Amino acid sequence: MSRRDPRGMRVLVTGASGTFGRAVCARLDALGARVVGLDLAPRVNDPVEVLPCDITDDHSVEVAVAEAIALLGGLDLLINNAGVGGPAPAELPPGAEVRRQLDINLLGTWRVTAACVDALVSARGRVVMLSSRMAVMQLPLAAAYGASKRALVAYADALRLEIGTHVGVTCVYPSAVRSPIHDSTAAAGLSLEGMSRYEPLDGVVDTVLRAALRRRPYRDLPTTRRGAVEFFLARHFPALTDRIVARTLAGRVRSGAFEGATLAAGVVARQGDHR
Repeated sequence: MSRRDPRGMRVLVTGASGTFGRAVCARLDALGARVVGLDLAPRVNDPVEVLPCDITDDHSVEVAVAEAIALLGGLDLLINNAGVGGPAPAELPPGAEVRRQLDINLLGTWRVTAACVDALVSARGRVVMLSSRMAVMQLPLAAAYGASKRALVAYADALRLEIGTHVGVTCVYPSAVRSPIHDSTAAAGLSLEGMSRYEPLDGVVDTVLRAALRRRPYRDLPTTRRGAVEFFLARHFPALTDRIVARTLAGRVRSGAFEGATLAAGVVARQGDHR
């Protein structure tokens, strides 16, 4: 199927100064699109103009989105890329870290999208949501991230039903890419190295562009063949994927991967009792 011409396309990208955002902005800019970014902390060497915006703040979003749409003269494509991760075992009460991830990954996306709806409807545009493989196949010790990304998909589904007559809505599902998003989890001793297979950043960017430029919008789009298999299994055989993840977790515990990690103490103790 032929793709839409990116030249002159008016694009807004959130999290534009981060690993994914910079790569997506640079690629679209090189293809001739007109790109403006939003980020909490724009960099001086960003490949496109990036406006400061705190997507957890209603007023900041309202002002920044209005400025971006004015600069672009409308809006054809919104790429909701902004997101954060961090340690959050499901067995522990939700604290500031959980609220932070939900506010940025889910509610921040919701705020920005809502501010863009009128412009997108007018242009019969497209929304691309950067979700995660963890939206369908949860990993342990990172409950907030998986919950926020699964809720993001639910939001996208509702949005599609409401504005899908005029605006395409696609969710993209990367697995794991090496980036600073994993740093806080690793610092807490909860690194999930060995639980995921890393994929190249360029492949994620390629998939985002496929989602953005295909004439007929995808609904859901994994970023690799392996990811497509995992997506299928998680959707249709969830008990099987639970067993695979649980077996992998047990192996990680036996290897001493979580030794000294306070947040994983419960998991380690229960795995010991289970032998």
